[in-house]
Amino acid sequence: MADRTAPNCHLRLEWVYGYRGHQCRNNLYYTAAKEIVYFVAGVGVVYNTREHKQKFYLGHNDDIISLALHPERVLVATGQVGKEPYICVWDSYTVQTVSILKDVHTHGIACLAFDLEGQCLVSVGLDSKNTICVWDWRRGKVLAAAPGHTDRIFDISWDLYQPSKLVSCGVKHIKFWSLCGNALTPKRGIFGKTGDLQTILCLACAKDEVTYSGALNGDIYVWKGINLMRTVQGAHGSGIFSMNACEEGFATGGRDGCVRLWDLNFKPITVIDLRETDQGYKGLSVRSVCWRGDHILVGTQDSEIFEVVVHDRNKPFLIMQGHCEGELWALAVHPTKPLAMTGSDDRSVRIWSLIDHALIARCNMEEPIRCAAVSTDGIHLALGMKDGSFTVLRVRDMTEVVHIKDRKEAIHELKYSPDGAHLAVGSNDNSVDIYGVVQRYKKVGECIGSNSFITHMDWSTDSKHLQTNDGSGRRLFYRMPSGKEVTNREELKLVQWASWTCVLGPEVNGIWPKYSDINDINSVDANFNNQVLVTADDYGLVKLLRYPCVKKGAKFKKYLGHSAHITNARWSHDYQWVITIGGADHSVFQWKFVPERKSKEALHIAPQETLADSNSEESDSDQSDVPEMDSEIEQETQLTYRRQVYKEDLPQLKEQSKEKHRATAMKKRERAPGSGVKLHFIHGYRGYDCRSNLFYTQTGEIVYHVAAVGVVYNRQQNTQRFYMGHDDDILCLAIHPLKDFVATGQVGRDSSIHIWDTETLKPMSVLKGSHQLGVCALDFSADGKRLASVGLDDNHTIVLWDWRKGEKLSAMRGSKDKIFVVKINPYLPDKLITAGVKHMKFWHKAGGGLIGRKGNMGKTETMMCAVYGWSEEMVFSGTCTGDICIWRDMFLMKTVKAHDGPVFSVHALEKGFVTGGKDGIVALWDDTFERCLKTYAIKRAVLAPGSKGLLLEDNPSIRAISLGHGHILVGTKNGEILEVDKSGPITLLVQGHMEGEVWGLATHPHLPLCATVSDDKTLRIWDLSPSHCMLAVRKLRKGGRCCCFSPDGKALAVGLNDGSFLIVNADTLEDLVSFHHRKDIISDIRFSPGAGKYLAVASGDTFVDIYNVMSSKRVGVCKGCLNYITHLDWDKRGKLLQVNTGAKEQFFFEAPRGKRQTIPATEVEKIDWSTWTCVLGTSVEGIWPVISEVSEVTAACLSNDRKVLATGDDLGYVKLFRYPVKGKYAKFKRYVAHSTHVTNVRWTHDDSLLVTVGGGDTCLMIWAHEPESHRELKQCDSEESDIESEDDGGYDSDVTRENEINYTIKALSTNMRPMTGVKPHLQLKEPSVDERQGVVSG
Repeated sequence: MADRTAPNCHLRLEWVYGYRGHQCRNNLYYTAAKEIVYFVAGVGVVYNTREHKQKFYLGHNDDIISLALHPERVLVATGQVGKEPYICVWDSYTVQTVSILKDVHTHGIACLAFDLEGQCLVSVGLDSKNTICVWDWRRGKVLAAAPGHTDRIFDISWDLYQPSKLVSCGVKHIKFWSLCGNALTPKRGIFGKTGDLQTILCLACAKDEVTYSGALNGDIYVWKGINLMRTVQGAHGSGIFSMNACEEGFATGGRDGCVRLWDLNFKPITVIDLRETDQGYKGLSVRSVCWRGDHILVGTQDSEIFEVVVHDRNKPFLIMQGHCEGELWALAVHPTKPLAMTGSDDRSVRIWSLIDHALIARCNMEEPIRCAAVSTDGIHLALGMKDGSFTVLRVRDMTEVVHIKDRKEAIHELKYSPDGAHLAVGSNDNSVDIYGVVQRYKKVGECIGSNSFITHMDWSTDSKHLQTNDGSGRRLFYRMPSGKEVTNREELKLVQWASWTCVLGPEVNGIWPKYSDINDINSVDANFNNQVLVTADDYGLVKLLRYPCVKKGAKFKKYLGHSAHITNARWSHDYQWVITIGGADHSVFQWKFVPERKSKEALHIAPQETLADSNSEESDSDQSDVPEMDSEIEQETQLTYRRQVYKEDLPQLKEQSKEKHRATAMKKRERAPGSGVKLHFIHGYRGYDCRSNLFYTQTGEIVYHVAAVGVVYNRQQNTQRFYMGHDDDILCLAIHPLKDFVATGQVGRDSSIHIWDTETLKPMSVLKGSHQLGVCALDFSADGKRLASVGLDDNHTIVLWDWRKGEKLSAMRGSKDKIFVVKINPYLPDKLITAGVKHMKFWHKAGGGLIGRKGNMGKTETMMCAVYGWSEEMVFSGTCTGDICIWRDMFLMKTVKAHDGPVFSVHALEKGFVTGGKDGIVALWDDTFERCLKTYAIKRAVLAPGSKGLLLEDNPSIRAISLGHGHILVGTKNGEILEVDKSGPITLLVQGHMEGEVWGLATHPHLPLCATVSDDKTLRIWDLSPSHCMLAVRKLRKGGRCCCFSPDGKALAVGLNDGSFLIVNADTLEDLVSFHHRKDIISDIRFSPGAGKYLAVASGDTFVDIYNVMSSKRVGVCKGCLNYITHLDWDKRGKLLQVNTGAKEQFFFEAPRGKRQTIPATEVEKIDWSTWTCVLGTSVEGIWPVISEVSEVTAACLSNDRKVLATGDDLGYVKLFRYPVKGKYAKFKRYVAHSTHVTNVRWTHDDSLLVTVGGGDTCLMIWAHEPESHRELKQCDSEESDIESEDDGGYDSDVTRENEINYTIKALSTNMRPMTGVKPHLQLKEPSVDERQGVVSG
């Protein structure tokens, strides 16, 4: 089995040949250190001409097209193209990012300029409005933005003599801008009679409001204010592309190949005509000039850079060359010397020295060149042309040997045989021709087997076979030199290939992603010695993989630099370098190959910083070589929290359903009930998929979350208070350093983060609009001003907030893999760490972005928790294998074994740390993790008498730990919250069901008790009186979905998921009897009223069985339902059963035989039902919402006084209706606390409490029933149900008018009142008392 890890060797960019002169201007400058800065493809280059060295900035992920130099000449700003282009400000000395500016421009950034102080940066976008944007670049904030012009803008500059003034120019316009506050206002330049209205290509500002600009016709236009004052006719022969101002004056460069120097009043000093110099040529066009002291830098259209010394101006130095515009496809390496040959659509063939990093020969051909090959002896260079011909040159002096044209279509690949006797030439005519080298290239064979163009070829070492790849993805073999196709695969088994450049074949299966289109990898080359493979693809990635790589989706290291497609990649003859060439960017990159043993020594070199994961990232596909994941973590990484319908979708869905229901809306609808409920207590804590979400508040209360509720629990009084601002599952919780505010993040299409006060339970700030699907991790900074959050989207976006202002400070894609924790550095709030599946990343803020580096950890581990230590560079993280990793900066110093199984929680103390793991152990450590001071095992034996429940198992998996008030607070995966006294005893404070849906719920006939049964395979009895605790629990063989007390309360029937049911003693929970007659789930179970003589058992396989309880025999079966049974009710006499099915059918059966009865609706209403939990029938018609297609009503229960019907539905709403609920769409009161579906609702025997259970959120909620007399009647809590009523007494005409006022006016009028604190659009309205207790008004 081949190794599927990424190779340990790596590539380091050593040299880039070329300069981007096409479609760019003003992109070449001297830095303060007299180095030259420019860009090519997606790389910023800093070139030291004295030492002939290059440094690279690799922070972009697409073509760079604009560059500006900071006035102090050390920092550089570069802008790129792309769908979401960004600007990087970086240091030319260290080539590290200083700031990232993003989220404003689209398409690309055409121009950039710093102001005189260097505080502000202006950028121009390539979008249709050519947006101009002024940045406070250090903070990454936009100060002002405005549409620039309807047509392209070519240059922009700050007026260096007047603050806050800018000038921009472009196609047929020039504009003068002033920046005031956050407004940019333009005035168009007036050409008047002085000059023709034309395109202005470049400009420079001078004092006294004078602006010099270069025009397309070669004139210089001189502006005073906004008026054209004079023109300098014929300054250049044609368009002036570049103008550069310095202390001595101005330099201009034009399409005519001349550079002119002017004094400060724009009087000519001298002219340098580069066409006339030794290196010059006809058609040379200048795109960029930079004049500093006695040196002038000139960049040309054809990718050359000249350096001119002013006093010796007719001898310019050519310091950089590259291919000109046109695709670059041909690449060959010399078989014995460190030389590379390239040929391009610019018709030139060039030879580069890999040692001197210089062009040593060039020769122009008649046709565009598409491929190249050097003969085995290094004497001949063959070039394949676009017109179907090929030419052979002598390498020595570039003279022609032969020129042969046998084909009409382009030659895409040619190769010499290893013995040097033959040349194979593959064309787009679908064939390969074989030529004899010594017979002066006479054609000796032809391979015709392909039905598509030839893309790649390789010879065998004995020169007897050739393999080809073609455009249709077929791999064929031929005998040489005849060209006969080999079909017998046996013959090929022993063939050894001299080179491997094919993209097809078992040896290179792994280069393809698991699901990929075959043609996006352009080139491959195998290094047999080191067993690595380099590939080049359409996305600008160079990848290093192991060779052979047999399995699809192999691991790799990837390198960015080329912007778009890379057309070819080859190893040098001695495998020291890899050469890659870019198609559209026509640049040649030379990478140094660093083999494995060297990598170790190279550790002291700071890792090249990565942004957009550029440098050498591990591959994207899931690593198969990672040790098996712990089952718990496995489960958790697979949770997506996606919803079919989000609550945010409701208004829209209602709108869609409205039309259908207009008619019904006109009818009188049932009003909402007078009484209401208020959330009183929740049994539950979310531990099964969340960590570190449990804290002590300032006042010693305990804050945590469950379902959609933030809970503040007072352990002295055993009471709870609730924050009800969320409307879906809360997934994470962080506490402010002062322990008075809490931040919680929820699931949602556009998920929100709420920061709320634990005393008042009021929201301080709500942050929305940055995370999709959900927020999975949060952390406050040590000063409490910032908040970091991580989203559940595919990129796990990280956002840094100033939460009080509701302002997003920075954002960046976090990682493809799930992130479990984010922590802000307590000493340096600009730094943070994220940890999660297979990674640990160290981030620092750079303007509006974040720059991340992966921690160096040898083998990749999944991190579950992390915390900063006693100094800014110390970090401690807990892994999924039970180790604690100790990091200094981003280097792993050592690991300490802490737990068996994953470490889920780690917490830093004044002196030392505390950790908790899956093994159920809490461990206290000293401050270096040298020794473990004490461990506490969570066991039933040490449970203190005051506990509010029972431990389900010893050593439950620990998910959260927090310290304070002399105790350790522990949250477990099983939904228990425990308080561990330092001396040993453990008190259980709160508990709920474990993971799995909770459906079964029954209330006791005459005591304040209830029973629940869940998919977690437990049956539990809860005390509903003020002691709020779990009284008993019993483990079951299988999960259960329903339960019911007998009328005397002594027995309890439980239906299980495998089709069996039990009757147990309600006090001891011991078995009385059990039956197993069905295969499918038991969905409802009911004792008949009165003596409880019969038991009705409904199952998923459409039957209801009736048992005689006393004789323990089945006495009847109700048949005839077409779908699974959902609800059952007995009438008062115990003679009639009402049944609902999943297909929304309502049936009646007579007990005990189970004969089906047909009863008209009018009669059904007269029947006296013992209970009503059904959801169908005319008396409950109004409970179904308008959008019933997407939202099922899952449960209902009628109060014992028959006045109020409570329902639960799939969206997590608990609703109260006035009974009977006749007519459609009755009004109701609605309460949100459960997150997804409410599976069951029950009133207690005296109607004082309503008990509800949630499916996925596993909680049991207890609501206090408040009859009408109790409350000041406020309408606010009755949500005007789903259809606006038109029957509420028509509007007064004024009201109607106001109702129809255009919304924009309203928006204007609201801003007149003084605002402080949170921005209006981020403010939550203050919830009324009722809302905070769980009522959400519509």
